[in-house]
Amino acid sequence: MVPPPELLPDVLPTERLGVTGKAIPEIRAELRRIPVARNVLAVISVYAQSVGLIALAAWIGHPLGYLVAFVWMARTHAAFASLTHEAAHRLLFPDKKVNDWVGRWVLGYPAWISTDLYRRGHIAHHKEEFGPHEPDMNLYVGYPVSRASLRRKLIRDATGQSGWKNLRSLLRGARMKPFGVHARRILVFQVAFLAICAAVGRPELYLLWFVPWMTEWRVVNRLRAIAEHGGMEQSKDRRRTTHSVRQHLLARFFLVPYNIGWHLAHHVDMGVPWCNLPQMHRELRASGWVPDELEHPSYPALWRALASGQERPRPA
Repeated sequence: MVPPPELLPDVLPTERLGVTGKAIPEIRAELRRIPVARNVLAVISVYAQSVGLIALAAWIGHPLGYLVAFVWMARTHAAFASLTHEAAHRLLFPDKKVNDWVGRWVLGYPAWISTDLYRRGHIAHHKEEFGPHEPDMNLYVGYPVSRASLRRKLIRDATGQSGWKNLRSLLRGARMKPFGVHARRILVFQVAFLAICAAVGRPELYLLWFVPWMTEWRVVNRLRAIAEHGGMEQSKDRRRTTHSVRQHLLARFFLVPYNIGWHLAHHVDMGVPWCNLPQMHRELRASGWVPDELEHPSYPALWRALASGQERPRPA
């Protein structure tokens, strides 16, 4: 999956980009400007898409409404994860205390994420993809796999088997020191959500939040993760560690909200907030560092390539 040398032109530095692809200071300062108002609206939006959508489905009371809410929750969990990712990079709000408080208590814990623990692992990921401290290595290595292998992985995700492993780890982690406090806070939030649903006489509504997290969100998360780094390798050249995928409207809405799909640009400069990643990507494209041939035309095209390998013998 690593692109051949002929697709990796050596064009840096340029007048606008440095040797690693980061913009020169004058341009970089603008690219790194945090959009506070847009981020406030984004946080409000994810609650409208979660609490608001569940309440709307309950008010309508039609099976189709519940089905739409259930399917939409995969996008909602992806949106919560994307904004928590921004908070982990301290790109949500310029005030560090505000950024971390919102990242923990408004976005992270309600969405089953410890922003602090995630930040620790994620910065290790950025420091050296596929390096010795890569936290997500099991998601990326071994590609391309066979179609049957990828199908088995997605079935485990869709049927809750992967989700159960995560939930079991969380429950076990709640009893551990010193990091158990984060797991306990997550669980307290979930119990509170269930209690609120019970208080209004509809405890089953909590399933519209919990079951998608256990099932369809696992599918979305795996498909997104392998599209970011599946089958790549350790390198200082981010084009050899991170895929570049052309962004289409449906994928941007459901799979990679808040511009997280411009992932190569994010890895070139992780200090660029989500709203400026398309501009950062355009800079990389305009320089010739990311030619047309390097970009995968769509996510389905990349997934087909990632599932083009041979079936490997399974352990006895």
